[in-house]
Amino acid sequence: MKGDYQELVDEISGLLGAPATLENRDFGLVAFGAHDGDDDAPMDPVRSRSILTRRSTPAVRAWFEGFGIARATGPVRIPAGPEAGVFLGRICLPVRHRGVVLGYVWLLDGSPGPTDGQLAAAMEVADRIGALLHEESQAGADLSREFGAVLTAGSGRQRETALAALREALGPDADRPHAVVCVTPWAADDLPSPRTVPAAAALAPVGPPGGTSAVSLAALVRLRSPDVTIPAVTAADRLLAVAGPAATAGVSEPRRGLVGMPAAWHEAAGAARAAAAEPRLGPIADWSAVGPYRLLTGLGAAATAAPDPAVAPLLAPPHTALARTAEAFLDRAGQAGRTAAELGIHRQTLYYRLARVQQLTGLDLNDGEDRLLLHMALKAARL
Repeated sequence: MKGDYQELVDEISGLLGAPATLENRDFGLVAFGAHDGDDDAPMDPVRSRSILTRRSTPAVRAWFEGFGIARATGPVRIPAGPEAGVFLGRICLPVRHRGVVLGYVWLLDGSPGPTDGQLAAAMEVADRIGALLHEESQAGADLSREFGAVLTAGSGRQRETALAALREALGPDADRPHAVVCVTPWAADDLPSPRTVPAAAALAPVGPPGGTSAVSLAALVRLRSPDVTIPAVTAADRLLAVAGPAATAGVSEPRRGLVGMPAAWHEAAGAARAAAAEPRLGPIADWSAVGPYRLLTGLGAAATAAPDPAVAPLLAPPHTALARTAEAFLDRAGQAGRTAAELGIHRQTLYYRLARVQQLTGLDLNDGEDRLLLHMALKAARL
């Protein structure tokens, strides 16, 4: 379908004698006409950024929307706004279907500019683009629904039915490598279009992961190779920009086919929780890189909600420095020199704090099982 959009954008470029750019209603790039290499005029920075980053900045978006493009039914001329980073005037052709705006075609407004007849012909092409975007949005909604059903289905026949429906919706893409991305919490009112997220096949609100109360967003991301998760990380980064500063994201291990989707969701959700618990892992964490949190996030909310009785006194607010010292000591395999250097304290201070940890918990830091219990309890407390 992408080729169809490109052909229609090229048709508008030919009608108006200027390169056109098509963006969806979220200002994500869909297609663009070629810039004439023989033209001595420099590339417009807004158009260049849209092509390179595949979306417009919030300032540019606000400037354009201020001229009523979301309500317009015909061409809208927009003047330059240097304060918003818009240095050249624009013509916006709203792309609508059944009265709903689904995107925008953009052209630079020059002198003398296109005639009313040319703009009318271009709007007819924009209407055809609107029909295509509507068809794709319907298909995307179906795909997202099937993807969400797979992640929330129980075992047995219910899951098999959901997997079969998702496979049918994906078609040949079902057998390609995929990764699942979890973004949590997802506080946005609307789901972004999968087209605004590179390589995303479907987006679905799912929740709550790990027993939390927040709704999360799941994304099914196509990969070119099962060994390269860069598209999934890029998709997570785009989604975090919408979700807000409090959100974190997790990326599952890549899989080929759909049978492992529920397990992939567990991994992605666990990695997102780990990124929230341990800032050094986030804001985007790969399941393969979250270490002990792979075990802890699999234990469920009940296992991590209440601290172990022996460790509970250490987790009280007055003993924050002691807890941090114990975790740093255990993270460094009990190496006192490395721990003291990391914390910026004298060795004797470290030994004093560790002795206080043993007094508070009753645990022996020379005992392997006691050390394991303390280490896991401290990590679980972060979750």
